[in-house]
Amino acid sequence: MSKPQLGFIGLGLMGQALTAHLTECGYQVTGYDIDGTKVERAGEHGVARAFSSAEVAEASDIVLMCVISTDAVEEAVFGEAGVAAGGSAGKILVDHSTTIVSNTKDMAARLKAQCGMGWVDAPVSGGPPAARSGTLAIMAGGERGDIGKVEPVMADISGGFTHFGSVGAGQVAKMVNQVLVLNNYAVLAEALALAEAGGIDARKIPEALASGHAGSNMLKNIFPRMIERDFEPQGYARQILKDFDMLHDLAKTLKSPTPMSSQATSLFRILCSKGHQELDGISVLKLFDQNESV
Repeated sequence: MSKPQLGFIGLGLMGQALTAHLTECGYQVTGYDIDGTKVERAGEHGVARAFSSAEVAEASDIVLMCVISTDAVEEAVFGEAGVAAGGSAGKILVDHSTTIVSNTKDMAARLKAQCGMGWVDAPVSGGPPAARSGTLAIMAGGERGDIGKVEPVMADISGGFTHFGSVGAGQVAKMVNQVLVLNNYAVLAEALALAEAGGIDARKIPEALASGHAGSNMLKNIFPRMIERDFEPQGYARQILKDFDMLHDLAKTLKSPTPMSSQATSLFRILCSKGHQELDGISVLKLFDQNESV
């Protein structure tokens, strides 16, 4: 069975990693980003250049997208020379961005009405390393027929692809993920600061605690980066703050309390206000580090 023609809109950290993996899997990928240098970079691993989102949609059976915000999604889809201008019935847009649930539902209905194109919201977890290795966790919302069409592609880029329900359900699941992940950044930073203040070898912590209740992927993978003060972005602190704001808006709508996330949000707001918004989210350690002036 021949592989579908893929498009990709948004060639930042995640887009570069995903398109590199997809081309290695044998897919023909057409890509676009508002930053032309990123399109050139993607061309180095075999991505064909498009000059608009509409061109991507015209050239592709399935268009994948990963951009920075809900507003950026709307612009890429419905702006001048957007996806809607090049889309048609039978094609599907898979949005890997983290977006507002209600807006996602509205945009999906609007795209279907304008050009007949399907929409799957499929936010991801795992960051660029997992995207590059094809082991992302993907949470999806969409019509069953659309899910079936994109499932083989999702299987190639993920270690787990879960359909949670209709359009928007993937974004709800992503907010659950963010509660667990983003709060844990602050928890890990607090734990590391205590270990270092107590004079023990913090490098032994992940292995020592692996078999207990504290063991986790984040303790294994994130804690060592914190020890090394490796704040090279695999995502940005400003994005975490954006996600927390979306999380609180959704929780307010659902009347679901988020006291732990509220505290963590305050920490990330302070971190960004001190000029560290372009660092990785694990740089929240700076607020706990006795050797930091922040």
